[in-house]
Amino acid sequence: MTVSYEAAVNAEGGLERDASRAIVPWWSFTKTLIAACALRLAEDGHLALDRPLLDLPYTLRQLLQHRAGIGNYGGLRDYHEAVARGDAPWSDDELFARVPADRLLFPPGTGWSYSNVGYLIVRRAIEGACGSGLDEALRGLVLAPLGLGVARLAETAADMRLIVFGTGRDYDPGWVFHGVVIGPVAEAALALHRLLDGGLLTPASRAALLDRHPIGGALEGRPWTTTGYGLGLMTGTMIRPEMAEPLPVAGHSAGGPGSVGAVYRSVGRNRARTAAVFVAGSDEGIAEDRALALLIDAGAA
Repeated sequence: MTVSYEAAVNAEGGLERDASRAIVPWWSFTKTLIAACALRLAEDGHLALDRPLLDLPYTLRQLLQHRAGIGNYGGLRDYHEAVARGDAPWSDDELFARVPADRLLFPPGTGWSYSNVGYLIVRRAIEGACGSGLDEALRGLVLAPLGLGVARLAETAADMRLIVFGTGRDYDPGWVFHGVVIGPVAEAALALHRLLDGGLLTPASRAALLDRHPIGGALEGRPWTTTGYGLGLMTGTMIRPEMAEPLPVAGHSAGGPGSVGAVYRSVGRNRARTAAVFVAGSDEGIAEDRALALLIDAGAA
């Protein structure tokens, strides 16, 4: 039996009964929060979305949308062996020696390739603009304004011992170079719902967040029928057997040692709902399908 924790937010913005307060790693849903943080700094003129960063050939917008052409470390044997041994996380210099920030897979803006390394560069830009670490920046610019009181950046292996999943409690979050937030499942659902409901970002920034670069079609073993990526948001359509047509959604899936998750909101409809589901294991399709089931629950149609 799959161990699962879930929460749903109704169209009025309230948590539905039995929303889980279990502490889980939000894994790549953290990218959505990083994007929101970067957009807030851009609104205030501290960062620029469309100006190349320093002497690098890509922009903040291209980094946030995985269109900068930067490689990733997920396929590196050295990375997986170091994590398995329990080594200390690499420094930025050690990482960039393996995945150079200027050795691009394609010219910026001409392709798409998912890159955690790109989000590390965004993280450093945020920290430079704020003069603080990412934890303080996220709390001040995103988490606290969204009314989230428990979620926070995991910075040490001791922080990971707070999570509900047994596998992953010994993981050093420093290996997620762009950072990983941990917090209640309920707060993950509230974070996305409130972010897309408005108030935190200007209308122009929310539009940028949702501006979709098409990627492709259906994914085997997962409910996606079309896929795309905004700024820190996975976007597209999902379907279940009982549905007459696919549902447009925006949010982010998540995966790391011992657990996966799916945090999504229905979009393009008046009565929007949001769901967050985190499950033990490595099958993101299970979490996504359950999140979709919550989105189309009674009153959602």
